[in-house]
Amino acid sequence: MENNDYLNLKLLQQGSVPAFENLYNLYSGKLYHFILKISNRDTWQAEELVQRTFIKVWETHHCIDPDKSFISYLCVIAKNMLLNEWEHQTIEYVYQEYFKQHVSAHDYSTDKEVDLKFLEDVIDKLTKQLPPARRQIFILSRKNDYSIKEIAKKLNLAETTVQTQLTKALTFMKEQLSKY
Repeated sequence: MENNDYLNLKLLQQGSVPAFENLYNLYSGKLYHFILKISNRDTWQAEELVQRTFIKVWETHHCIDPDKSFISYLCVIAKNMLLNEWEHQTIEYVYQEYFKQHVSAHDYSTDKEVDLKFLEDVIDKLTKQLPPARRQIFILSRKNDYSIKEIAKKLNLAETTVQTQLTKALTFMKEQLSKY
């Protein structure tokens, strides 16, 4: 790590705005290209994630370890944010597919409300079938809108464990919802 990076990270740790700006100017372009590679060349998403990543860095600046690679730290944050977005999109896709298959264009709004209530009931029923730890992770993610990192911290688990359990829960939900 360059000496300048170390100094900027130490200053950032103490809340220095100029150090934050220096790091942003040094690393935002590299982070943008990294996100672009892993997000199927989605420029809007890459720009959005760069901003959200640096917001997260500022929010947690006191926790930064100046001895570790800052670009690696940024990439991990951005990757986790992207994975969270994809997970939310998966659930949204499952809901949309359900409605495409089960709600016709001529349905009345009360029928749609009944179908929505039915879907919510099915999802609640399926949620109860999940193992307790997986259920808790699923609820925190989907109903309480916690990020992987927030869930890991709250439950004192590794982020990879949370990610694995959430993926298993989503797979289970997709498989079960396809039966309806």
